[in-house]
Amino acid sequence: MKEFDFIRHYLQSRELTDANIILGIGDDAAILRPQSGFDWHISTDMMVSGRHFFPDVAPQDLAHKLLAVNLSDMAAMGATPKYALLSAALPDLNNDWLEAFCSAFFAMADNFGVSLIGGDTTQGAGVFNLTIMGQTPTGKGLKRNAAQMGDDIWVSGILGLAAAALASRLQGFRLPENCFAICEEKLLRPMPRVALGQDLLDLAHAAQDISDGLWQDLEHITTASGVGATIFADDLPMLDDLNRHPENLQWALTGGDDYELIFTASADKAKHIQNLSQKHHLPMTRIGKITQGQGVRVLNQHQQEIHFKQKGFNHFEKA
Repeated sequence: MKEFDFIRHYLQSRELTDANIILGIGDDAAILRPQSGFDWHISTDMMVSGRHFFPDVAPQDLAHKLLAVNLSDMAAMGATPKYALLSAALPDLNNDWLEAFCSAFFAMADNFGVSLIGGDTTQGAGVFNLTIMGQTPTGKGLKRNAAQMGDDIWVSGILGLAAAALASRLQGFRLPENCFAICEEKLLRPMPRVALGQDLLDLAHAAQDISDGLWQDLEHITTASGVGATIFADDLPMLDDLNRHPENLQWALTGGDDYELIFTASADKAKHIQNLSQKHHLPMTRIGKITQGQGVRVLNQHQQEIHFKQKGFNHFEKA
């Protein structure tokens, strides 16, 4: 299969129903007509074979995660995802692989209302880059720089699952079978919290997604907001089946790949946030407070500080 056959067969043939897309795939550039009364959010994420995914990953899982990690950026800002551009460097154009990848990609895109409007392809060793665009009502988007003194710190979901699955595969130890299945699903197919992010627009002050580790990502919020934070380790939501493993706390604090939301909100919003747990069938856990000072302190049950050498994933550290 040649490059333009791939584009015509798998990408250009899809019907675009969004009235704001004036021109989609097939020209030198897409043409969009923005809606008035909305701000645009634009983000991009790259995934590299051997660095962000195993070379033998199933194409369906790769497609899901590629879109999910970008949707998670939209979720962190409360944005409604709208459009995406996909670029890929592929070793070859294998029909079966492309069929599986594109089927999974477009199924997820349709589920979240995302239209693919362009991108690029070339030959290479397995690099995927997705640019995503979304919107929020003017002035409403969640940011990292708005945490306020005395805010509660909340996280969605359960932490450390993807890190446990990755550690199990890299280090060769065994997790209980059911536990590993739960953790591997989180690693391969994270679920972006898009609807939750939209519900937080009028509740949260600052927010971001947890991609590189809770500790490190919370420090992005504290740095941007000029505040400090205290996390209570015993309050972190972790899987019971992992509690016996000595690295469980480290996975939850620094492991990354969770793609849950961490956000701050005033204490009087607690009941509203707890109600979101039932609405979204998702744990919502208060794990700490915004404080004076700088950086993030993690305390154990004896109010002693916990320290780890690394606070999260470093993209330029040796794999």
